Amino acid sequence: MSIVRGIESATARLLATADALPDDEWTAPSICEDWSRAHVLGHVALNAEGLAGALRGLTEGVPTTMYVSNEQRDFDIAELATASPTEIRERLRSSAAAFGAALAGITAPDDARFERTPGGPLLRAGVVPLLRLREVEIHHADLAAGYAHADWPRENSVKFLDLARHGGMRPDCRVVATDGTGTWELGSPGPDALSYRGPVSALAWWASGRDAGDLVTPA
Repeated sequence: MSIVRGIESATARLLATADALPDDEWTAPSICEDWSRAHVLGHVALNAEGLAGALRGLTEGVPTTMYVSNEQRDFDIAELATASPTEIRERLRSSAAAFGAALAGITAPDDARFERTPGGPLLRAGVVPLLRLREVEIHHADLAAGYAHADWPRENSVKFLDLARHGGMRPDCRVVATDGTGTWELGSPGPDALSYRGPVSALAWWASGRDAGDLVTPA
């Protein structure tokens, strides 16, 4: 499956969960510390809007950051989290459509770059689809609403570990998938670096900084 199709499928799954989630459960805690489910879903919508704006900026030759600042990003998430579930659902749909259109219409090369925030980290256009797929799938599981990392398509878990090779939420280490999917070096582990093992989806979940319980153990 192409990554674009993967994003579309993951988004459809997330929207189905959001549609089925009773309104009075949106304020329940998510797996993300200090965030309710409404915060998580609002963030997913704003992430799509930010990425869409940055991709349009690359296409139009007008440099555009994803977010005005980290502080404004946090404020916007908190504000949207207070909206009604109906409004957040609509933002999820409209932002996903905007992102899809911006991705389909981009003419900039894969190595074109944009800033996440002014003066902040540079992101490469070519990695945006994978970043968006990861954002949708991980935050869907963060909702703790019936969809977990074990439900991810295996190819998505592999993609997320491929991305984590460049460094991330865990110290430099090696991970081995017990289901035969592969072995990854996260960051730049030396000869004495620790190794971990577990199912590929649990390893990808763990590599994102989440708790995989006893599914991920020292090798």
